[in-house]
Amino acid sequence: MSTAFDTDSIEVHDPATGELVGRVRPADPDEVDAAVARARAARDGWARTAPAERAGLVRDAAGAVRAVAEELARLNETETGRPYDDGLGGVLAAAGTLEQYAELGPVHRGRSLQGSWSATDLMVPEPRGVAAVITPWNDPVAVAGGLIGAALVTGNTVVHKPSERCPHLGRRFAELVASFLPEGVLEIVDGAGPTGAALAGHADVDLIAHVGSIGAGRAIRQAAAGTGAHVLLENGGNDALVVDADVDPRWAAGQAALGSYANGGQVCVSVERIYVAAAVAEPFLDALAEEAGRWVYRPSQPGEKALGPLVDRRHREHVHGHVAAAVADGATVHAGAFVPDGEGAFYPATVLSGLTPAMAILREETFGPVAPVRVVQDFAQGLAEAVDDPHGLAATVLTGSMAHAQQAWRELPVGTVKINAVFGGAPGGAAEPRGASGSGFGYGPELLDEMTTTKVVHWSPLP
Repeated sequence: MSTAFDTDSIEVHDPATGELVGRVRPADPDEVDAAVARARAARDGWARTAPAERAGLVRDAAGAVRAVAEELARLNETETGRPYDDGLGGVLAAAGTLEQYAELGPVHRGRSLQGSWSATDLMVPEPRGVAAVITPWNDPVAVAGGLIGAALVTGNTVVHKPSERCPHLGRRFAELVASFLPEGVLEIVDGAGPTGAALAGHADVDLIAHVGSIGAGRAIRQAAAGTGAHVLLENGGNDALVVDADVDPRWAAGQAALGSYANGGQVCVSVERIYVAAAVAEPFLDALAEEAGRWVYRPSQPGEKALGPLVDRRHREHVHGHVAAAVADGATVHAGAFVPDGEGAFYPATVLSGLTPAMAILREETFGPVAPVRVVQDFAQGLAEAVDDPHGLAATVLTGSMAHAQQAWRELPVGTVKINAVFGGAPGGAAEPRGASGSGFGYGPELLDEMTTTKVVHWSPLP
């Protein structure tokens, strides 16, 4: 079901059943002002709190999140349709990230500089002030945990606006964390675009951290240009998967399916477009169609995997619009590509081929369980077409050639390149998205640098 927006309330429906989950009244401009004012009033006291003490409170909050992880995962499933096991992983990731930043915060250090013998020269990180944290619905707890945790341990106060598609979950998580903090250090406002715009353009907000759509990110950047706020954006991607001719096509199809269908394709770094070398294209497409058949709404057979509904019917219309337009322009359907009957916002795992570079399904983010396959002559053509895109979030290459892998990670204009695995990576990795996909470090120790500003101190003795 679609999420309804009006001036009185936001209605949220269970995307699996269409049943009403609840209503939330969006914050009006006066309430946004009041939340920012409370965070502003708490700013100096929180900044002067010892880093170890701040970290201890965040660590305590992480423990409380772990204690209610199952509740949060169920609420996530009810509001967004994310399968319970996936949602539980996201909640536990949020707790782990809060704990990680509780460890990193007190050791986030500046530098001493080598000046004259009698002087002291320092570079000192300081909190930016009030951080507006605007988070998405597709991994709402994990993303909020990372951004809020990093902001808090570096001494910032926070006003958090969770997604209007999962407002009950967002508020439950943020209020749980806030219950361990002094008054005003973490404020929560509900609402959709107008609330986010009021927060992003607020003169007393010093930092805006946003994960969400490209359109919203552009609007935030424009608003911040008028206030001087520091902006941290991770926005949409159009991540490519390039399949070389020397890989096992069945294994490659499993990777493609995982990248395209996990969480219904509603992952920031989902595989959005696939370029497969002609030499392995036929067996790859056959195997990918088989893989699509294993991703089902309610798994009951060995080997089947959970494919939850899309977040709402409005989003399903967007996904099917991309698919239908491609089919109308000559694409071949190997699996899915239809709107199922019944309640909810389900959409089947879909495989398409016969695509041209101009099609929207290859040029724009679909964000659904769709695997669009373009058959290319060879690796060189696949890489060239993967590079030709205005987004810059991530990309994956499946190849046994060290030369091709080296060429790919050097040439792909994205923040993250994965070789022979669509997901994974060492803890603490932090990349900067490029182009339309955003800017700034959103993860890892480097996120603490984004949350702070650096002051240089030169201290000479009296003559």
